[in-house]
Amino acid sequence: MKATSFSHPVRLSSNLNPSSISRPINFPSHQRQPRLGFTDSTGLDFCTHGPRGAIRAVNFGMKSYVSPWDEKPYETLPSGKRAYLDEEDIVTFLDPPKELIPLEPASYNPAAYLWKKIEDIPEERRARLLQLLTPRIISRAWEIAGRRYEDPKLAKNFASNLACEDGVMLENYNCRTSGGPMPIAWMNSFKKAIFCGKDGKTYGRFIGGSVLSGFTKSFSPLYFELKQVKEVMSTGQPCDLAYDFGDGLLDLQEYPQGFPKPAKHLYPFNDLVVVYIRHLGPGVSVGQAWQEGKALQDVPQKLCGEILMVKDYAALSENH
Repeated sequence: MKATSFSHPVRLSSNLNPSSISRPINFPSHQRQPRLGFTDSTGLDFCTHGPRGAIRAVNFGMKSYVSPWDEKPYETLPSGKRAYLDEEDIVTFLDPPKELIPLEPASYNPAAYLWKKIEDIPEERRARLLQLLTPRIISRAWEIAGRRYEDPKLAKNFASNLACEDGVMLENYNCRTSGGPMPIAWMNSFKKAIFCGKDGKTYGRFIGGSVLSGFTKSFSPLYFELKQVKEVMSTGQPCDLAYDFGDGLLDLQEYPQGFPKPAKHLYPFNDLVVVYIRHLGPGVSVGQAWQEGKALQDVPQKLCGEILMVKDYAALSENH
């Protein structure tokens, strides 16, 4: 029998015996990612999703037609909790089980698939990615986001567009990383705000989310300037932009209500820290933080693990 060649990966159940599958099964890019479940050692029970509904097959024979109106965006777990399928697809794609046969890398662009999957998630549910993606998977997301630059059309996509011509606009993000050395241990979970200054430039700040970060909020509010940078200085890898922390003493004429006055950064943010950003999907970015050092002999080093950043749409609506 000839192997069927398509373009999207299939997620296999964890109890599948790899020896029972002798060929990869992939599906066209315009279809929703299918989910396969194997009921026993002889019968294959799977469901493929298409624009006109779903066809369920057993032993490669037709069983029933399922209307798209009957499909739900989640599965109910034995515990009663809901597992939303699009979010779970992203986790599986970034961290596939051993039974999943990888596609030929040259046959598709994983960054395009990931972008579309994030786009399929309703805005109010994208924050769930912060709980689902582990630090290791976030690092994998940074790698896959780098494939976006191979497609000129995809490379023009942005996670968000802040219209600075409208004055002091504000966007809020929730962020997660693996943290770093003790002075920045609060970076396991924090917030990010992006706003436009009267000078037409774009600025932002990191806001700690823990009790220990109260000192940072008051005495070192961690402002940065957003700059259009095309590559990571330390590695030469492509990126979309960068957050340049400088010394923290920005000459801001106006900033969002409730924000503290800019102040000089404390260590390590006073040692030429730059966070490089790659857009991953609508409202979602991944960053890589580097401590590049003020002295010429300093060797740049990563400040912490890769950072997942998800736009807070609820806060965005409150600010407008």
